[in-house]
Amino acid sequence: MFTGIVTEIGKVETVELLDGRMLFTFLAPRTVTDLETGDSIAVNGVCLTATSVTDRTFSCEAVTETLDRTNVGQFGEGTLVNLERPMQASGRFDGHVVQGHVDGVGTVRSVEAEGDAARIRIQIPFDLARYVVEKGSIAIDGTSLTVTAVSNPNEPDSWVEIVLIPHTIENTVLGSKSAQDNVNLEMDVFAKYIERMTEMNQ
Repeated sequence: MFTGIVTEIGKVETVELLDGRMLFTFLAPRTVTDLETGDSIAVNGVCLTATSVTDRTFSCEAVTETLDRTNVGQFGEGTLVNLERPMQASGRFDGHVVQGHVDGVGTVRSVEAEGDAARIRIQIPFDLARYVVEKGSIAIDGTSLTVTAVSNPNEPDSWVEIVLIPHTIENTVLGSKSAQDNVNLEMDVFAKYIERMTEMNQ
């Protein structure tokens, strides 16, 4: 389990196309401390498995399912990514419950500066809009954020807005986003469980 608190911005060093999958090597000197082969790591909010580790890099493979449902397939050499190691059982719980299971991809529609902060509106798939509420939690590229505004429930052109504080702008890849960029979305898992239980009790 993750919390959506990004601990390092990593960089894609190499990309290798394999049979139906892609192999990435990431430069991440802080993240690889104590990282071992087989460990999980969130890359832009996608839970991946480290297949090899050096003192400055780690590698992960992404299979077709991951490439189809996330923005990982758009990574190229030099792409910057948010990184987070799983939460330790004895650790402090910040952010919100993030599984690293991306629900879909959104598209940045606008970025507006508000002093040192930035307001970002993101178009989201209509079938995910029911899991979003104003002042609720959402993970965008693996970053735990609070929804500041949301489209009307039946509006087909669904969107969410979030405001980035200066710390988030400086310490995550969201600070470099611009219109038309794609971002990974993970909705609040508790909303999905409630919907499922409600459906089964009808």
